[in-house]
Amino acid sequence: MTTNTLDADLALRLAVEDLYADYVHTIDDDRLEEWPGLFTEDGIYRVTTRENHDNGLPLAMVYCDGRGMMADRISALRTANIYEPHVYCHVLSAVRILGASGGVIRARSNFSVLRTMQEGDTSLFAVGRTFDTLVEEGGRLRFRERLAVLDSRRVDTLLVIPV
Repeated sequence: MTTNTLDADLALRLAVEDLYADYVHTIDDDRLEEWPGLFTEDGIYRVTTRENHDNGLPLAMVYCDGRGMMADRISALRTANIYEPHVYCHVLSAVRILGASGGVIRARSNFSVLRTMQEGDTSLFAVGRTFDTLVEEGGRLRFRERLAVLDSRRVDTLLVIPV
């Protein structure tokens, strides 16, 4: 590998990791109105179970097609949904770039989400993997598609905040 190739690979990896960090900090810092801006205008966000994913089943627990649906989801979370207040703390690991071609990057990561309830109880809320399609738009990477695959098919409360 040449120095130029290594530099390009490292720059791409850092850009992907920056997007992933922006994603989790936007959610964990309760800046949810900014969350749709991490996606392309026609971006897709889905949450499914490992069982459905492994069996090729298209059913998703959450499905947002475009920034408009994502913004509506956040608006509903703020004004209409009734749920016990809580916050998330994401832990990301094993970020991998699976391929990059023609301006499209495929990447994946592992995640754990710790949930802290208003009274202070903290629990492991979700564990899984993400499979992402990223593109550069406006000088920065954005998600064209984000698929979060939960290891468990059980969610003990309303899946209201994005994972």
